[in-house]
Amino acid sequence: VQLQASGGGLVQAGGSLRLSCAASGRTFKAYVTGWFRQAPGKERELAAGISWSGNSAYYADSVKGRFTISRDNAKNTVYLQMISLRPEDTAVYFCAAYYSDWGVVNTAQQTYNYWGQGTLVTVSS
Repeated sequence: VQLQASGGGLVQAGGSLRLSCAASGRTFKAYVTGWFRQAPGKERELAAGISWSGNSAYYADSVKGRFTISRDNAKNTVYLQMISLRPEDTAVYFCAAYYSDWGVVNTAQQTYNYWGQGTLVTVSS
């Protein structure tokens, strides 16, 4: 499966952005999908993840209450709605996926074997 991330940009603190991760190549329905982010000089971290059904989601503590992950399997797309953005949210955001029909989200980066290119989110203060 090929993943294409989009939607990044420059936004002021307190603003909002919605990222999209479009999948192609095969049906996306049975894939757990996550949004990872990597800030300059920091390790890549999982910001949010969603099960194949959309019934289960994971959020890092730093984004809880501000980010919402969702998916539309009919469109083979996963979204990350980000509100109340902070300068510390500045990072390159990557979508990634792995095949699983379990209803849980694995937070280990090595579990994700399909990766899209990153999209840069810059939050100015």
